[in-house]
Amino acid sequence: MSDDKSIFSRIDDLVAEEHELRTKHAAGQVDDADEHARLRALEVELDQCWDLLRQRRAKREFGENPDDAAARSSDTVEGYLN
Repeated sequence: MSDDKSIFSRIDDLVAEEHELRTKHAAGQVDDADEHARLRALEVELDQCWDLLRQRRAKREFGENPDDAAARSSDTVEGYLN
């Protein structure tokens, strides 16, 4: 993902997939285990996208190149404290 627009596009795609998955689960087309596993993967990727956007904004705010921001690992992003 090279710019904010592409990151937002990916977020939109992930949210759409989440909604589709929930609809299929409600219709009995996806079992509980598959739904939970995919929802978890979607949640992690969404967290990574939002983290990358925050990094890009921070770099921009402090006069740095936002293109120097890089996606962090799922372990890093999921290890943040609330």
